[in-house]
Formats: sequence, C-alpha cells, structure tokens
Amino acid sequence: MTGIIPTNETDSQSGSERVFAYFRSRILSGELRTGDRLPSERDLATQLNVGRPLLRETMRALGMLGLIDIRHGSGAFVGKADISVLANFFTFSLAQEQNASEDIMQARMAIECQAIRLACERATDSDLDRIGGCLTALIQTLSDPEKGGLADFRFHAAIVQASHSQALITLYKAISELLMQNHVERRRVTHNTPKVIDDLVESHRQVFLSIVEGDGDAADHRLRDHFAIGDELRRKSIIAAFSGGGVAK
Repeated sequence: MTGIIPTNETDSQSGSERVFAYFRSRILSGELRTGDRLPSERDLATQLNVGRPLLRETMRALGMLGLIDIRHGSGAFVGKADISVLANFFTFSLAQEQNASEDIMQARMAIECQAIRLACERATDSDLDRIGGCLTALIQTLSDPEKGGLADFRFHAAIVQASHSQALITLYKAISELLMQNHVERRRVTHNTPKVIDDLVESHRQVFLSIVEGDGDAADHRLRDHFAIGDELRRKSIIAAFSGGGVAK
C-alpha cells in the first residue's frame, strides 16, 4: 500500500508512531523483507506526512534495534532485529519484578517442554552431539558453581536449539541472561551436596537419552521430573545449610 496515510490515522498518531507503524505493518504483512531497499527519505517523509528530521531520528532508533540498516551513500534497507536488544529489555523489565526468578522458571518450563518434544522429531546428529557434549561439560564442572551453572544452561539451551523452532529459540534467547544467572545461583546452593549433584547428573542424563530415543511423551515427562527434582533438591539443600545438617531425608 502506497500513498499518504489517511488523515484520520495521522490525527491519532504522533509522527514517530506513524513511522514505527509503517514498518511494523509492512514487515508483518511480508511487504517488506530483510534486505529490501526502502524508499528515499523524501518519499517516505511525504508518504508518512512527517518532517524529515523526525523521520531521520526515528529511523536511527530503528537502526539501533537492527530493524533498519542505514548505509551512507547507498540508502536505507530493511535489517534483521537484534535479539540482544530484546534480551536486554526482558532482563531489565523482569529483574525489577517481584518473584522474577519464579516467573522466569515458569517461562523456561513452558519453552523447554515444547522444545524437547520438537527436538525428539527434529534433532540432527549434530544436535545430539552438541547436547551430549554439553552433558559431558556439565559432569566435568560439578565442583565449580560458575562453570557448572553455565554448562547446565548450555545443556538446556542446546535442547531448545535442537527444536529448530525459531520462535522458541528467540524467546529463550530473550531470557537467557536471567536463566544463566538462575543456573549459577542454584549451583552455588547445591554444589557441595553429593546426593544433590548425583541426582541432578542422572536426571540430565535421562533427559538426554529421551531425546536420543525420540519419544516426545517420555521426553516431556522426564524433563518435568527433572525440573521437579531440581527444585526439591535445591529446597532440601537450603534447609540443610541453615540447619547445619546434611541433605534432608
């Protein structure tokens, strides 16, 4: 759709909102695709009924999001959104909320449980090698909360990657920094408790084997058990730490 936006739309939107709306609607409709060259600044300003200085400023903001690729001397092109910007937004937004850790855990479960089902159908030999390598790294870093927490995160991220679902992968990446922090914090609490570590290693191994077997129902079940075991053992470890004893029976 070309031409100047109707007056009733311009009356209800600011100039910058019209520019954002232009790109949002055309990218969603597929009219604009990554790499497409945009109309000239003069033509866009006329079409959107905005001043060229405001258009320039708004397009610079879109450029920071990766949505616009401005090439001096060549023009402006449709870019690809930078997922790190979304990740930063989620990190700042959710970190300010109460019970952020619990909310993140619920989002993680929703993403991973669907991802593992898809991984059972779609995982390639390369995906399985990657997940297996992450499991090996996890086992090798049991005594180090920082490296162990990161290895744990990478194991689960590899499962999501093996789903080959771009939507799930994007959402997971958006909360990845908070997830990594959560993994490390949990490992700090549990890494000195042998039973906790042994059970979590076996739980991770069973999750991996379920993907190799390609049974989506079993994989979903084992992953949910893994989450439940991890949470229960973490709670027992905290109780033991503050009571001065071993892991509660």
